[in-house]
Amino acid sequence: MRENKEGSKTFKRKYAKGRDYFISFMILLCLFVIPVSAFAEAAKIPSIQSVNLELRSAVLVEPVTGQVLLSINADQAYAPASMTKMMTGYIIADKVKKGAISWNDVVTVKENASQTIGSRAYLALGETHTVQELFTVMLVHSANDAAVALAEYVSGSEQQFVTEMNEEAKRLGMEKSYYINVSGLDRTDMPLPFRPQEQGENVMSAMDVATLVKSIFQDHPEMLEVTSMPSYQFRATDREPFVNTNWMLESNKDSQYKKYAYEGLDGLKTGFTDSAGYCFASTAERDGMRLISVVMGTKSMSKRFTETKKVLDYGFDHFELKQVVAAKSTPKGMEMVLVKSGTKTEVPVLTEQAVSFLVPKGSDASQLSYQTNFVPQELTAPFAAGAKAGTITYTYQIEGKDMIQEKTVNMVAADEVEKAGWVRLLFRSIWEVVSGLF
Repeated sequence: MRENKEGSKTFKRKYAKGRDYFISFMILLCLFVIPVSAFAEAAKIPSIQSVNLELRSAVLVEPVTGQVLLSINADQAYAPASMTKMMTGYIIADKVKKGAISWNDVVTVKENASQTIGSRAYLALGETHTVQELFTVMLVHSANDAAVALAEYVSGSEQQFVTEMNEEAKRLGMEKSYYINVSGLDRTDMPLPFRPQEQGENVMSAMDVATLVKSIFQDHPEMLEVTSMPSYQFRATDREPFVNTNWMLESNKDSQYKKYAYEGLDGLKTGFTDSAGYCFASTAERDGMRLISVVMGTKSMSKRFTETKKVLDYGFDHFELKQVVAAKSTPKGMEMVLVKSGTKTEVPVLTEQAVSFLVPKGSDASQLSYQTNFVPQELTAPFAAGAKAGTITYTYQIEGKDMIQEKTVNMVAADEVEKAGWVRLLFRSIWEVVSGLF
């Protein structure tokens, strides 16, 4: 009986010891093997070819870093169709912002607008609407006639407004863009008396469209609010509101277009002509990261949305925007800068802004490898805390990708420093001479 008890105790001790070994092994597996494999999986980004896009050109841009995540013929100029109206709207919004016109100004429809075909608000000669009303129906329903009416009100004629559009495109760096009208119609579809004499058609590259969208965010975010409207009641007498041509709006998740609704998508502009095919410039935001997608030359109305989903999914599934340096932090080895004529000879410095990079989704920011280049400048007292003390440039490249991200921020003084008295400066000069001798 005693032997049985001793044997049982021995078995229990061995069992407990084996159990402890197993638990320890599993803990190590969770702490080491799983995170490493997870990180490796997170850092693996598929090729653009794997997206299997069916279109003429496309681009995907993250606007904060300016990184291009996907590019297919993105610098080639093609007919943009009604994506043209984003430039028309940009200029209208700019003139309102500068006080040249008001949203409440009343516009009288002229002959050119009343004869404009295609997608339209059915404006009649002599009909009147406010700038705000025409602006909204132009962007929500892609009304060609509303775009023409606005242009003629602002500049006297459509062609004079087009001159401003081409000038603005140059200013924004849109090198592959050229406009002959404000609507995006082909030349042969414009009312004959109002066609431009010079040859050519509207053209834009996908990259230029993305540049324009980024400028809209920065300069006229109110345009995004308009393009996010699922419908718009243009006239009180209209039997039904005009429906937004953008089926991918997140707000469509409970509508007839729910199969196309995309999480976080809140704009911007569709387009179609026979020469352009079906196009779509869109933007969506998830988890604090916004992406700009442009697809051009798809083969059907629904295809422009399914291809856009592929493009946006590629970005949101494989990338994220991560802060790698906090604002008011001190980079290692760059803690101080020299001070001239101050009560102190040096002062601690901090980054003025945070630094964020686009990284493979799931990456550990603390493990990212990036380069720094600190260019200090000597400060002369007196100065307040926050005085510029140089610049620091952070450079990061995703392993295996060509994209190089670079961000330069100011380094600023952490403390104020007062000017030293002449006695202190005299003794400091003497000490510097003496210490230099020895």
